[in-house]
Amino acid sequence: MTTRPVASVALLALTACGRSDPPDGRWLEEPVALDAPAPAGSRYPHLATLESGALISWLEPGAEGDFSLRAATLRGGSWSAPRTVATGADWFINWADFPSVIAVTDRLWAAHWLQQKPGNVYSYDVRLSVSPDGGASWSPPMSPHDDGTPTEHGFVSLLASGGKVQAAWLDGRQTTGEHEHGHGTGGAMTLRGAMVQPDGRMQVRDYELDGRVCDCCQTDAALTSEGAVIVYRDRSDDEIRDIAIVRHTADGWSEPILVSNDGWRIEACPVNGPAADARGDDVVVAWFTAPDKPRVRVAFSGDGGRTFSKAVEVASGKVAGRVDVVLLPGARTALRSRRCGRRAHDDRTVRRRPVVGLPADGACGRRAALRMDRIRRRPAGADGSRPPALTRPDSRRRDGHVLRSHPCFSRIGEPPELDRCPAR
Repeated sequence: MTTRPVASVALLALTACGRSDPPDGRWLEEPVALDAPAPAGSRYPHLATLESGALISWLEPGAEGDFSLRAATLRGGSWSAPRTVATGADWFINWADFPSVIAVTDRLWAAHWLQQKPGNVYSYDVRLSVSPDGGASWSPPMSPHDDGTPTEHGFVSLLASGGKVQAAWLDGRQTTGEHEHGHGTGGAMTLRGAMVQPDGRMQVRDYELDGRVCDCCQTDAALTSEGAVIVYRDRSDDEIRDIAIVRHTADGWSEPILVSNDGWRIEACPVNGPAADARGDDVVVAWFTAPDKPRVRVAFSGDGGRTFSKAVEVASGKVAGRVDVVLLPGARTALRSRRCGRRAHDDRTVRRRPVVGLPADGACGRRAALRMDRIRRRPAGADGSRPPALTRPDSRRRDGHVLRSHPCFSRIGEPPELDRCPAR
């Protein structure tokens, strides 16, 4: 893409909504075990928000080599009976590129998974389905792309937007389909999007958002007061792979801009995408970069993602990234990243000014998660462990709970585990 400079902006503090920090600065208490709705052997969970609770989905292996995408809701401290979204023996199953189920409303849900094409392990399509009745029934699966090429289509972000579903994904129709993430002879991976209607049909044909992006880093999406924003890892002609954003407004989709000019030159995909969240015009983006050494950074926007502040460095050195981030009331941001060589995760609570670290062994322990109004899921290391989700606090309440999944939720053969933490 063609980049342009991003100006720094001063950010206004968010309203605290009547909440103040506890005297000791810790707003997460000790975790309490919560039974998981998925059986042993389940993997790759995805957490999403409901108007009245939480929604979790996962992949469940079958006896004949097939997999089922299943989902359950958490309301009032109890899980519903799991429901099956879809089942297939020809799915693409991968720790970094995994299915999701989101809620547009408590009744209208959307789901995606990846269906393999024959002949090449990295040739697969995105499949989407919509449920009008809270997961009881699902529309016939469809693909948001119609190119028909035997190439990669994945790393999907789904976002509820105006009663519809905004989808964004990495699209390999211009590539050779040979999983070449460096100087391959084919064309570039692109970022494309589509709007899906409540009946599961496309509103318009899919469209290109960026013509050259990193091949296998996860995307993320958030909703501002103007519309959707999508963040992803860009890829320049000389292999600079920094984080970029596109915005949807009344005038349509914007040109991409860089969130931060890190200058990370790498001739292969790091499989390490950004995370984003938004409240009104405020946007936060967190990401991993390594122009000289591994670093985790965060930047803020007060104008819906048009411009961003100078990046704040949260951690460096022995960090692996794979971040998640949420905006909280009271001008706080919660960020989570994975450390190298261990199953621990770093938790940080970030005030716009200054930055305050929450020790990894404090509050909720090394694998704490955050609250249950907005829940996102990010993949973790190649060993199958995954960082817990971060959740946005409900600004209408003074208390709540935090939901997190143990890294071993994704470890084959072990019983899945979940915790929740009371939040002050």
